[in-house]
Amino acid sequence: MPDAALHVLKTLRAAGHEALLAGGCVRDFLLGLHPKDHDIATSATPDQVVGLFPGARTVGAHFGVVIVRHVEDHVEVATFRTDGSYKDGRRPQTVSFSTAEEDARRRDFTINGIFRDPVEDRIIDYVGGREDLEARLLRAIGDAHRRFEEDRLRLLRAVRFAATLDFAIEPATWAAVRAHAGGIGDVSAERIRDELVKILLHPNRLRGFDLLVDSGLMAGVLPEILVLQGVEQPPQWHPEGDVYVHTRLMLSLLPEQASLPLILAVLLHDIAKPATFTRDADGRIRFNGHDKLGAEMSGEILRRLKFPNDVIEPVTGMVERHMTFKDVQKMRHSTLRRLMARPSFADELELHRVDCLGSNGLLDNHEFLVAKQAEFASEPLLPRWLVTGTDLVKAGWPPGPDLGRMLTAVQNAQLEGVVTTREEALAWLGRQTPRA
Repeated sequence: MPDAALHVLKTLRAAGHEALLAGGCVRDFLLGLHPKDHDIATSATPDQVVGLFPGARTVGAHFGVVIVRHVEDHVEVATFRTDGSYKDGRRPQTVSFSTAEEDARRRDFTINGIFRDPVEDRIIDYVGGREDLEARLLRAIGDAHRRFEEDRLRLLRAVRFAATLDFAIEPATWAAVRAHAGGIGDVSAERIRDELVKILLHPNRLRGFDLLVDSGLMAGVLPEILVLQGVEQPPQWHPEGDVYVHTRLMLSLLPEQASLPLILAVLLHDIAKPATFTRDADGRIRFNGHDKLGAEMSGEILRRLKFPNDVIEPVTGMVERHMTFKDVQKMRHSTLRRLMARPSFADELELHRVDCLGSNGLLDNHEFLVAKQAEFASEPLLPRWLVTGTDLVKAGWPPGPDLGRMLTAVQNAQLEGVVTTREEALAWLGRQTPRA
């Protein structure tokens, strides 16, 4: 365990207080995993903790939580407590400082209710968590319905732990998740987003996706996903089935380590197909404009979930452009290189790959682009500009949008091999007519 956590724990014990490792770090230790954080539960009150560690931050003193800094590390120290009534499905109205056993019994799942004494090398388990760990079973502590009524975020945490640990959910706990799934809307968008991200970034994301759907939680988190169910697709291009089946299949085909924008783009790339579905007189199915509308819908969905712009922008871009990959072998040289020079190209290429494998299986365009990557590897995709905006102004082009478009046109001529030197570029520019 980190020196900081051990120092804090020993200091508390030297002062006569009970102090134990608690929660996820104990669970992960028993599973042979590397704990992310080491939280401490103690009999010391927040004031006593601050007295032992001057400068500690009482960020959650009402709930008995103090953040202690030791060297460069921070350790969360929480006083043993019991919770009063929950009226908003988020947090207790009151808390009372208590014992380790009472503290364990107010926690969410048995596997998170175990304590560890690293000094005496012993495990303290009041809730049967160790047995459930060995059985790879996720079980709510006490009355499952009460646990989820207290804090509805626990519904999503149940899915996350089941998916990321690959645990089964105990039947009574699962029944309670399904019974309370409709209450997930009481949880803030930020908290929902954070749990969703942890589920999606894990290699076992497909199981998390299925649990969200089967539990009823998807209806409150990403209801647009459920609308994809039953939306037919042209069988010659999509023999796998409807849009939902296609999306789920793509999710299963992603590599274990995938970026968040890529995963979200997979989920949302066809989100507008239900809204754009049409059938010609001859029975042919079309989704005209689903890429453009899908980008708009993706932006709305991600903003609703409070994602930052550095996630929203690449996702909406990938959704809007995913259909362009079918034309890559017919693109002009300049257009192709611009496509490949985009910062998100690696993710866009992977989106295209799983889109193909999740439908007709044709990878000719993907193979073409991989070959082009090798071909262009020894030179910049977009070479140094041969002319500047100053050159264009001198040639009679007024400042404004046309200036940028003409700069791009000159670079396109360079990419196509029409011009290769600055002199040739200036001569080419002189043959163009500035707009008034």
